[in-house]
Amino acid sequence: MRPSQLLTVLEREFLSARTGQHTPVMMWGAPGVGKSQIVSEIAEKHGVPLVDIRLSQMEPSDLRGIPFRSDEHVEWAIPSMLPDAERHGAEGILFLDEITSAPPSVSAAAYQLILDRRLGEYYIPEGWAIFAAGNRQGDRGVTYSMPAPLANRFSHFELEVNLDDWVSWAYANGIDERLIAFLRFRPELLFDFDPAHNPVAFPSPRTWEFAHRGLQKFGDHNELLSPALQSCVGPAAGIELAAFIDNMEKLPDIDAIISGDSLDVPKEVDLQYAVASALVARALQAKGSENANTTFGHILDYARGFRQREMGVMLVSDMHRAIGQDLFSVPQFSHWAKAVADVMLFEG
Repeated sequence: MRPSQLLTVLEREFLSARTGQHTPVMMWGAPGVGKSQIVSEIAEKHGVPLVDIRLSQMEPSDLRGIPFRSDEHVEWAIPSMLPDAERHGAEGILFLDEITSAPPSVSAAAYQLILDRRLGEYYIPEGWAIFAAGNRQGDRGVTYSMPAPLANRFSHFELEVNLDDWVSWAYANGIDERLIAFLRFRPELLFDFDPAHNPVAFPSPRTWEFAHRGLQKFGDHNELLSPALQSCVGPAAGIELAAFIDNMEKLPDIDAIISGDSLDVPKEVDLQYAVASALVARALQAKGSENANTTFGHILDYARGFRQREMGVMLVSDMHRAIGQDLFSVPQFSHWAKAVADVMLFEG
């Protein structure tokens, strides 16, 4: 399932906790594809606490609590990390990350917590959703086979990488447009992990964010930039990205395009991806400003100049995902849509 779809599933599951219709969700996926980040986005969007419990780092007694004597009885001190309506709030997300890396004795201790929303005398507050995540056994991580009784307590979804979803996230989170352009040019490098070789650094949505940080820190240091990028996404992808960035000097004047000047589209395919990504970033910056429609219009005019119309379609599609419905009110949009009508049907 692509990230945008899983985000919708988890959000509805979170909201369903208010009406008692919630089913715990288990997310499966390779390392670095963004499982934890999706859960964090939902918590941030709704302004609720996220209790992140790493079962792989726990003993069975860490969940159950510590026994103590009370008169002639033994009671249990409830762990403070578990959701509490008074301390954490009436609504929130309990996230059991790395659940497939937990020893069987620990995962067994979570059976009752997940299905019955309780452990002994402790109860999870009604407005709290339960999500879990883990790597698959073929991903070369420290994993255990999920016991059938535990698996039967979840609905299961497998997260797959999707370039369009990642690009939308990247623009919204200020990822360097040169990196976005590179992955549009080399989409197969968004995620490239071969468990058989067990690489230390490899391309994934997580490590491309690391590469973005590397660009900000070492972009002005030619000798260190390539090694820094390789340390994030591996030697092959890092060297390619560094070479791609070196070629950006041939990029047309983006300010001139935004101003409405008539400039030729580069012949080189990598530069076409680069100029498209730069223009989408400028559109996002202009969103909500007084001259937003003028900027959008000039970008649409430029998009009609691509010899390969599919490239212009990609530019406008990314722009639509970045700025939303405002694009449709720009006069040049109808002209652009007619020009590419035989290439695609634009989805609003």
